[in-house]
Amino acid sequence: MTRQKLPIGVQTFAKIRRDHYYVDKTGYAQRLVDEGGTYFLSRPRRFGKSLFLDTLAEMFAGNKALFEGLACYDTWDWDTAYPVVRISFGSGGGSSRAEMDQRTGEILASNERRLGVPEGSGSLPGRLSLLVEAAEARYGQPVVVLVDEYDKPILDNLTDPEAARQMRDGLRYLYGVLKDLDAHLKFVLLTGVSKFSKVNIFSGLNNLNDITIDPRYSAVCGYTDDDVDTVFAPELDGLDRDKIRQWYNGYSWTGQTVYNPYDLLLLFDKRRFAPHWFESGTPKFLVDMLVQRRFHLPDLERLEASSSMLSTFEVDDMSTEALLFQTGYLTVRQTVETVGLPRYVLGFPNMEVRASLTEALLKACSPDPGQAVVRAGRLPDLLAAADFAGIEALFKAHFESIPYNWYARLGRTTGRLDPSSAGTEKDSTAPIARYEGYYSSVFYAFFASLGLDVVPEDASNTGRLDLAVRYAGQVFLFELKVVADQPTGAALQQVKDRHYADKYLADGVPVHQIGIEFSSQARNIVAFEVETVTL
Repeated sequence: MTRQKLPIGVQTFAKIRRDHYYVDKTGYAQRLVDEGGTYFLSRPRRFGKSLFLDTLAEMFAGNKALFEGLACYDTWDWDTAYPVVRISFGSGGGSSRAEMDQRTGEILASNERRLGVPEGSGSLPGRLSLLVEAAEARYGQPVVVLVDEYDKPILDNLTDPEAARQMRDGLRYLYGVLKDLDAHLKFVLLTGVSKFSKVNIFSGLNNLNDITIDPRYSAVCGYTDDDVDTVFAPELDGLDRDKIRQWYNGYSWTGQTVYNPYDLLLLFDKRRFAPHWFESGTPKFLVDMLVQRRFHLPDLERLEASSSMLSTFEVDDMSTEALLFQTGYLTVRQTVETVGLPRYVLGFPNMEVRASLTEALLKACSPDPGQAVVRAGRLPDLLAAADFAGIEALFKAHFESIPYNWYARLGRTTGRLDPSSAGTEKDSTAPIARYEGYYSSVFYAFFASLGLDVVPEDASNTGRLDLAVRYAGQVFLFELKVVADQPTGAALQQVKDRHYADKYLADGVPVHQIGIEFSSQARNIVAFEVETVTL
């Protein structure tokens, strides 16, 4: 197969079909049109939503020549062309309602010129309504409406809730007119990152079909394993195929797993494994929110949520589960069928997201972020050498560097860090429970940020171990406890009494049982006990 150009940043279907690699998604487009007319699709940023919409636009325009050899070529009605109204807030909507309204007016004007209909006036919703009716009258066919990044004006202003609410209200009025235009519409698809429940499109259009969590459309955006092995076969030479899968595959919407296209294209271009997607725009807002909510970081490995939790997002009520899922930092790992609605088990999609997000959180939970990363970078060598004195010294140095007032910010009952709350020296003598979540979160983040094989809250028939780590042909079992003052030996004893090592002994590798005790008064490690067992 001949090598082609990598479509990095290409969102135009006609351009990509000329001389770039293209993963055929036209079969999904055909199915959407055949089975319905009004849809909503949520996918994280840089997943190919814009390209999919442009593909649909070219199909409805009847540009048959562009589709030769693709799935829809022999099944699409190329004899009928439809007027297409395209609305995109991909470039943003400004920082105020006035700026968003101005941008919306520009978008509508662009459509009016392209479709050759009179320039509208009056309110923006009214202008959209007139645009649709005029386009239908001129072309003699119902109108297709494609909306890209419908929610970006809201998302760009989440740190200013009042501005975000104003954006939401403006979009509510704009999209709300689509309900009354149903008789004039052939097809409608809105895409975005999040589903804001109070945007009128979701309450107004009763026939709106949300295909976000639908096994049939799990791979409507993104690349599958088969796509990688066929379409991109010329790019695989010299790259470890299993490593590609481990680093970047794993996004699921209850069906076939996919890769983020941006990651793979940058990998093929730069020929190195790196967190390409994460580094392209992870919002500081997300990291700050997790820290401010005192989120227990090991829980990121396994969160349970209902379908309603995942499909609802609001400026005034952003659930942690919905935010992490809709933005792509967690994905569906398992569906749990219940008597009522199904529940979903969420987890990291792949190594890139796990290592990158936990590193960002480790920095946010540390007074000296740079030093925390340097210390974490030393762990692999210490683990490989089974240098437990060095591991103990590393963590002692880290916790020694944390000022007392950081401990004063610990959650009152959860033990999770809240950097936004004030504290005094008197506050720092809080009950033991206030420290446990913080210690375990930081400890977990040190290992997970390195991309190591870690299992937090490793379950057995006797209980849950705090952390299991496999590395360099060894297994490290960590149990963490907080004591009032003096060490008790209870952490190591629990590992032994509950036989946590038993399930690893059959591997024939050294299993290190490690009990760590933190003093709530000394605010540091006071016991670091190790016993190694083998089969």
